[in-house]
Amino acid sequence: MSRPLKAATKELRIRNLIARLGQRILEGGQITRDEALVLINIESNADIMDLLSWANRIREHYKGNKIHLCSIVNAKAGACSENCSFCSQSAAYQTGSPRYGFVDPEPVQDAMSEAKDNNVTAVGLVAAWRGLKEGPMLDEVCDRIREMKENGKSRPDASLGLIETQTVADRLKEAGLSCYGHNLESSRRFFPEHCTTHSFEDRIKTIQFLKNAGIKICSGGIIGMGEDREDRIDLALEVRAIDASVVPVNILNPIPGTPLEKQDQLPPMEILKTIALFRFILPQKEIMIAGGRTVNLRDMQSMIFTAGASALMVGNYLTTLNQPVEKDLQMLKDLGLDPDWDNDFADQVSNGNNCGSNYKSSKNKSEALLSV
Repeated sequence: MSRPLKAATKELRIRNLIARLGQRILEGGQITRDEALVLINIESNADIMDLLSWANRIREHYKGNKIHLCSIVNAKAGACSENCSFCSQSAAYQTGSPRYGFVDPEPVQDAMSEAKDNNVTAVGLVAAWRGLKEGPMLDEVCDRIREMKENGKSRPDASLGLIETQTVADRLKEAGLSCYGHNLESSRRFFPEHCTTHSFEDRIKTIQFLKNAGIKICSGGIIGMGEDREDRIDLALEVRAIDASVVPVNILNPIPGTPLEKQDQLPPMEILKTIALFRFILPQKEIMIAGGRTVNLRDMQSMIFTAGASALMVGNYLTTLNQPVEKDLQMLKDLGLDPDWDNDFADQVSNGNNCGSNYKSSKNKSEALLSV
C-alpha cells in the first residue's frame, strides 16, 4: 500500500472511531480510558476539527444552548501556606500578589450586584489559605454565605480550601451553600510535581465531606503545567469518579515569580482538543472554561463552545485580568447561546456520594481501536 493511501486509510479509521464513540455517548454510553487516549493523541488539524464537531453535538444534545456563567470574589488574598507551583498567592513565592485578610460584607455584595446585572448564575467566594476549620473564621464565612443567599439573585458558591471534618461541611450546607469549588488540579500521578504541602488524597477527602453534606462539587484542574496528555485524560476520569457537577478547565497563565513562570504555553488546538475530550468523558457535566483562556486562546476563544464547553468564568480572576464581561456576553449572543441558565443541575445523573477512581486501563491497543 502506498504512503498516501496508508495515510488516507488511517484518517478514515480515525474519523470512524470519533463518530462511533460520539454516537455511543449520544446514546448514553461512556468511553474508556484507552479510547480517550487514542483521541487525545490525534495530531491532524482536520481530525481535531472532526473531534470538536462531535464534542459540540454532545454539548448540544445534553446541554442545549444554555451557558452557565460564574464569577468569583477574592475574599482573602495572598500569604497562602501551600506551595502550589502555579499560584501567585503562595507565601513561598515572591510575585507581588496583593495580600489582605477576609473581606467585609460590602465587596461581596458588590460582586453579587454586578453578577445580577450580568445574568451570572453563580458567584464564588474564594480564599487563599490552606483550608477552613471550626472557629470564628468559619462563623464569618457562614455569615457571608447567608448574606449572599439572602440578597442576591446568583447562587452563592465557595472555594475555601481543604476541609478536614464533616462538621465544617455541614455548617456550610446549613448556611445555604449549594456548590463548593475544589479542583483536583491534575492527575493523581502528576499532583506531587506541583504541590507537596498537601496530597491528592487530601483533596479527595475534602470532596467526600462535602458530598456527605449534600453540597454539589465544582472540580477540575489546570492544563499546561508540564503534564502529558495521559495526565489530562486521567484528570478527567478522576473528575468523573467524584461526580463533579461543574468542571473548570483552567489553562496555565505563567506568573513571574512562581516555579512555572517559564513554562511553555500549550498551542490553542491542543487546548481545544483537551476541552473536547473532557466533553466526551463528561457528557452531562458543565464544562467551564476558566483562568488563562484570554492569554492562551486569544482570537480563538469562541471555539471553546464548538469544543464542548457549556460554562464560562466571567469577570476578572483572582490575581489576573479577564476580558470585559460585556465582550463575553456579546460573544455568546453572536453564537446564539443563552446565559440564562437556571436548571440547578437537574439535567445531570448523579453517580452517588462516593469518591474515588473507578477507571481501569484495558488491554486494548490503539491499532485495535482504530479498526473500522
